[in-house]
Order: sequence, then structure tokens, then C-alpha cells
Amino acid sequence: MIIKSTIDRIMEATDIVEVIGEFVQLKKRGANYVGLSPFANERTPSFTVSPAKGIFKDFSSGKGGSAVTFLMELEKFSYPEALKWLAKKYGIEVEETVESTENREEENRRESLMIVSGYAAKFFHESLLETEEGKSIGLSYFKERGFTNDTIKKFELGYSPDQWEAFTGQALKDGYQEDFMVETGLSVKRDNGSLYDRYRGRVMFPIHSFTGRVIAFGGRTLKNDKNVPKYVNSPESEIYHKSNVLYGLYFAKKAIREEDNCYLVEGYADVLSVHQAGIENVVASSGTSLTVEQIRLISRFTKNITILYDGDAAGIKASLRGLDMILEEGLNVKVVLFPDGHDPDSFVRNFGTNGFKKHIADNKKDFILFKTDILLKEVGNDPIKKAEVIREIVESIAKIPDSIKASVFIKECSYQLQIDERALLSELNKMRTAKARKDSQQQQNARPAPVDEPHFFDEPQERVEREDATQEKEIIRLLLLYGNKVIDWDGIANTYIGPFMIAELSDVDFDYPAAKKFTEIYRREVENGVLPDEQYFIHYADKEIVDLTVTQIATKYTLSENWYEMHKILVPDEQANMKATILGAIFHLKKHKIGKILEGLRKELQTTSVEADQEILLNQYMHMKKVEKTISDYLGSVILK
Repeated sequence: MIIKSTIDRIMEATDIVEVIGEFVQLKKRGANYVGLSPFANERTPSFTVSPAKGIFKDFSSGKGGSAVTFLMELEKFSYPEALKWLAKKYGIEVEETVESTENREEENRRESLMIVSGYAAKFFHESLLETEEGKSIGLSYFKERGFTNDTIKKFELGYSPDQWEAFTGQALKDGYQEDFMVETGLSVKRDNGSLYDRYRGRVMFPIHSFTGRVIAFGGRTLKNDKNVPKYVNSPESEIYHKSNVLYGLYFAKKAIREEDNCYLVEGYADVLSVHQAGIENVVASSGTSLTVEQIRLISRFTKNITILYDGDAAGIKASLRGLDMILEEGLNVKVVLFPDGHDPDSFVRNFGTNGFKKHIADNKKDFILFKTDILLKEVGNDPIKKAEVIREIVESIAKIPDSIKASVFIKECSYQLQIDERALLSELNKMRTAKARKDSQQQQNARPAPVDEPHFFDEPQERVEREDATQEKEIIRLLLLYGNKVIDWDGIANTYIGPFMIAELSDVDFDYPAAKKFTEIYRREVENGVLPDEQYFIHYADKEIVDLTVTQIATKYTLSENWYEMHKILVPDEQANMKATILGAIFHLKKHKIGKILEGLRKELQTTSVEADQEILLNQYMHMKKVEKTISDYLGSVILK
């Protein structure tokens, strides 16, 4: 358990804009920063970061909280894991009250998988640099490929000894559990239950998560045996889903953001060579087909992707259809071909950084025009095949969400295909109409089927529950914003609004679970002599409390500073009459609660036949009506005057 003083130091050092900026491209807007949600697929930014409050709020998914909460939501960290990540970023030594969780006695399975993967990366890296076999085979291979010591160290390249149980034996000796070694794919279980190394005799390429932790491996054989697969990759696990990972992204994300462009290559060596040449905005899909999840990862940092192909024409044609996904996500795609016999790795090694950059500048083409050129070369003068090509090109253009951009490509392709622009536009409109109709039909099919007897009588109760939650949340909002302000009405002195509200609401039972929990925490802290503020709840360990806090203090829209000058419309300020704001919220909630009590008493009176019980209920009812009238009179005469 991390001690409180260490947590406080981490919180003080953390710049939420800086932290979230590593994962989301943020732009300043007024006092806040905005960006596209990393939790939802959106084209209009609804993700807001408030540096003043130290919170983020994602209005698409409803998620919100501190920098710690963000890491927990995005990277699925536990609370201690998120704190340790921040501590490492800001160079803060973590002090714990018990032996470090790095002792392999982990609190959760996911962290255990991370730790054994990190251990394996260290084992393979040391095997490469410190053993005779590693130096003569693995290190020699990397040096022949032109990789420097700095690159080898930065990407944690390694070597797995050509022995059946070199890694497995050492890991078991060091106390790592078999289950975690098998699940991560580092070890394989024999029929007799014993384990052996998956990657023996291979050079190792660790695959890093978005936050820099090793989550998987790619192992390349150096043997020429055709029966041995060239690459062996980690299986899917709780910490590794290959469709959500891009090789090199952890090292490239800063450069991608700064260059506003991402180079997409095919293999590990391409990333390493191009990165080593000083062109760091490069990632690879690691030999797998590009996925929507990977495209959305890139789109957090840039809307521009440049795909670097080697000269394999068959491979290029096979990948064209899949690249339409990039257009659908609203990104700009350019393509660069390298001469036959070259890939990005070999080209940058042969022609250097400047030659590489010049080749890209001279040869990059917009994807639509590149695709048109490739397909036209195949069909020659065959009119039937040419018609098929035209339809396929228009299908790609139809996937572009930006209508202006699509119309530009129609014009360009009209010239390249030597076909009337109006014909292409007509085909484009047909496809878009068909897609809209299909989407509409899918939405209708997704709606629940109508039932014979709609439950009309359930709606009032649902409405009451929603009103309960709304009014109780309003109390939470006021406690967060004004709880530590001093009361300045009716001659009350030296009394804070927060404790005053808690005392006034001592006879109210909160029904909304999160609000009930919040007020109980607030009351407990006040009784202990502490006046909790919004930062206390923003950094609270309970996610439900954090979510409630951020939702209440985060607003999607703010008035501009010159609103009144522009529109001559005065917007009421709730702080101008704090008495009305605070007492209004308290007594509206009380009135609402009394309304529910009266409704319950009315129902009991209708169903009770015993005269004595009826008299008791009637007396209770009359008493509550008097209380209701007192509150109503108070609201009318004091709050609203």
C-alpha cells in the first residue's frame, strides 16, 4: 500500500494536461483543453480537460476524473499501478507500507502477467548482451542489420537461448508462477505437464503497451530451416490483444503529434531502422492486417497517415481494400512505394535520412489516386474490367465522411479514369443513398420489438426516481463548489456552507446510492474536523465517487468572456444570492421527499380498513402536509423574493 505522503507528492507533481496529452491530441479552448475521446469513436471533440480543476470529462462515454482515473480507464490500471506510472514519470520514489508488490505476490492477475513479461524482456536483453551465445548469434545479427547499441537498448531487443528450458527454468527458480508464464506465451506446457521455452534460438522484439510496459514478444528465427516459422508471436492474453497494438507506438507518439503525420510500415526492422535514422513518427502493424482499433489509436495523435510499401505488387493489391477503413475513420491517407528489392529498412540504410525523406516527398500520392493508378495498370483496355475498377474506386470515395474532400477526389479521378465527372457523382450518390438506407434499416432492427401491453404505469415511478437523483446530485454539486465557503447571510458567522448543509440534511435519507455514499463520506470527514474539497473527491479511491464528482463539476459549455457585450443577455449568477441557492436546493429536496412520504400515506389510507390505523395514518398525513406547507411558504417568501 502506497503511503499517503507519497500519494500527495504524486498528485502535486502531476500535470493532467501533460499526462493526458501523451494519449490524446489536445487543443486549448479558453481555460480548458479539448480533444477526441479515446473511449468512443467520434469526429467532433467532446473530451475536455480542465487544468484548473485537475479533471477530465468525456461527454461521449460519460467517463471522468483525475489523471489517475484516466490511466485506470484507458490502460485498465489498478489504483496503485496508475500512481506508480505517474511516480515514474515525475521521478518520485514510491514508499509503501508493506513489501513492494514487485515481489511477484501480486494483488491481481493482470499485473502478474505484466511483471512476468517485464522479467522476460530483461532476461532476453541480458542474454543478448552478456552471454557468449547471445553475443555471437543475436547481437551479431542486430549489428549486421545496422542497429546501434542505443537502438538495441531503447527497444529492449534480446535473444532467447537455443535451449529447451533456459528461460523457463530460470523464471521458475526466481519464483514466477507457471500459469502466468503459459498465459503470456513465454512457456509452453508439454503433455506431461512440464514446460519448455516458446522462443528458443530466436532474436526477440519486445512489444510495448501504450504506456511503455512490455506486454508481448515477436521472436525471429535465424535458421534457414523451411520447416521452422520465421516469426513466432505472443498469443492473445489478458494484457495483449494484437488488434489494439501498434509496434513502436510508445516510442513514436510524441513525434507523431509534433509532425502531425504517422508513417505506417510492415515489420519490426522497418520501425527500428527508420526510427534510428531520426524519423521517429513510425509504427508497424507487425505483419497483421490493419484494424479499426489500430487506426483509432493513430487518430488520437494525427489525422494524417503515410503508408510505406515495399515493391511487392501482389501484397499491395491485397491490402488496398483493407485501407478503405482509414478513409471511413476520416483520416487522410498517402502512399509511398519503394523501388523493387527495397523496403523502408533497406532504403534508409542505403540512402540515409535525407535520401529517405526526399524519396517520400517526391513519391507520395493520395491513397485514392494511388489505388486508381494501380488498378488501371492491371485492366489495360478491357472495358468490363475498367467499369469494375471505376465502381471500386467510387466505393472507396463513398467511405470518406467529408463531402468536400470526396468531391475533390471525384474530380481528380474523373480526369485519371477519363470518365465524365457527373457519372461518377451519380454513382457516388447511389452508393451513399444505399448505405444510408442500410444503416437506417439496421437501426430499426436494433430497436426492441413492440409489446402488446406497454407498461405505461411504470413511467411515473421512473420519473420520480430520476427527479430524486437529480435533486440529490444538485446537493452534491453545491457541496463540491461552495462547501468550503463561509456563510454570509442572516448574521451567521464562522460557519462553512458544507457543514451547514450536512446538518440541515441530517433528517433526509438519500436514495441515489452514489449521493448517499458521498454525503456519508462528507459527514464523516466533517465530524473528524476535516472540510473536504473537490480535489479530495476527485482523487478519492472509490471510482463511483470520482465519477459523481466529475460529472457534477464538469460542464460541456462555458459562456465566453464577452457574452454580455455581444448579446446583451444577463445570465443569472447563482453566487450572487448564495442564501437562495443553498436553501433553495435543501428545501426543494426536502419538499420532494415529503411529497413521496405523502404519496405513500395516501396509498396506505386507501388500503387500510382498520379504523384505528386509519386515524394514525391520517394524523401522520396532516402533520406532513403542515411541514410541506411550511417549506412551500418558506421557499416562496424567502428564496424566491
